Order: sequence, then C-alpha cells, then structure tokens
Amino acid sequence: MAFEPQDQTVLRTGSHTQTLEIDQGLRSYMLKVYNYMASGLALTGIVAMFAASYEPLARMFYMINETGHITGMTGLGWIITFAPLALVFVLSFGINRMSAPAAQGTFWFYSGLMGLSLSYIFFLYTGASITRVFFITAATFAGMSLYGYTTKRDLTGIGSFLIMGLIGLIIASVVNFFLQSSALHFVISAAGVLIFVGLTAYDTQKIKAIYNEMDGKEVATKKAIMGALTLYLDFINLFIMLLRLFGERR
Repeated sequence: MAFEPQDQTVLRTGSHTQTLEIDQGLRSYMLKVYNYMASGLALTGIVAMFAASYEPLARMFYMINETGHITGMTGLGWIITFAPLALVFVLSFGINRMSAPAAQGTFWFYSGLMGLSLSYIFFLYTGASITRVFFITAATFAGMSLYGYTTKRDLTGIGSFLIMGLIGLIIASVVNFFLQSSALHFVISAAGVLIFVGLTAYDTQKIKAIYNEMDGKEVATKKAIMGALTLYLDFINLFIMLLRLFGERR
C-alpha cells in the first residue's frame, strides 16, 4: 500500500509521455501534408506563368489572336486540360501499388500538368487580380483548414452533404458548358466557393483522423501525399471559383 501513490504517478507520467509522442507524430505528419501541398502549388504556379509568358509554348495549347487574347484551344490544349483529371484517378486508385518515390513523382507530374492547364488564367485576368485572389484564397484556406484540424465537432455529416453538392456542381458546370449562361456561371462560382470552403475543413479533419502512429515510413508518406493531393484540389478549386467572382478581366 505504501508504494501505491508512486505507482500511480509513474502510470500517469508514462501516459502523458505517450500522448506527447503521438501529438508530435501527428504534427510532423500534418506538416508533411502541408509541405507537399505547398510545393505542388508552387510548381503549378511556376509552370502556369512560364507557359503563359513563353509564346511558342502558349501557342501549342491556345489559339491566340493579334491582341493576345485566346480565341480557342488546340487539340493538345484539350488533352492538357483533361490529362490532370485522368492522373488524379491513377494516383487515387493506384497509389497502393506504387512505391513512395513513385507516388511523389506522380504528384509532382500532376502539379506540373495542372500548371499547363491553368495557364489560360493569365490571358483572361490581370496579374494584379490573380495575385489578390490568390492571397484571399490562401487566407480562407488557412482559416478553414485550421478549423478542421482543431475542432472537436464531427464534420462527417457536413462532408457528405458537401460531396453531394460537389456532384451537383459538376453536373451544372457540364450543362453550362453548352448553355453558356452568365447567370448560371455566377451561381456555380458562388456555390463552388461555399462547397470548397467547407470541404477544406472536412478534408483536413479526415486527413488528421487517418493518421496512425504505428504506420511505417512508406505508408505514412503515401498517406501524406494523398492528403496533400486532396487539400491541393480544394485550394485550386477554391481559387478558380473566387477568381471567377472577383478576378478583373483583361
């Protein structure tokens, strides 16, 4: 009986130490996710700016008139537009069969392709408005991702609703591709902002939830890459929707 308090103290101290180790592992894991995401965004931005500014490359993807405006897309341009979508499915469904370095390489390649497919924004919008909207997107994303990381509220129900909304958004976008309705374009963009703001918080919580301190380095790296891809897509789509609403046309 005389040793009981000491034993309890040791037990509590050991439990506290274990919790700190898990928290440190979680922070390291989430930092890796954000680092992958940020580097992917940086690569996308660099490639997009280069493709838009280097005319011989831009003309491979777009038909550009004498005033420097895009009048259409080339066959290669259409391929580049849809290639990132195909690569997302390759990475999402094939990552378990990839090595961690192969998954990293695929993510970098995907980020570069996205840069090529997004280079058109530099022909449609002023550089100042692109920069302004980027910082608005970054601030909004950071706030919602922090909320998703720290909140104790389960966002699963909200996430399911947002995913259904995303499906509706995709259908509406396809329909408007043929209708070319400016009113529907505005509604899609406004709804898209709300959906991707919510998905940022939901996806961050989901990425945090799948962390396991027992994962090996290979598995942890793959999880970080997939988490980075998810948040990367949230950021890019939020940026595009905000740019449609607040970007200044050339």
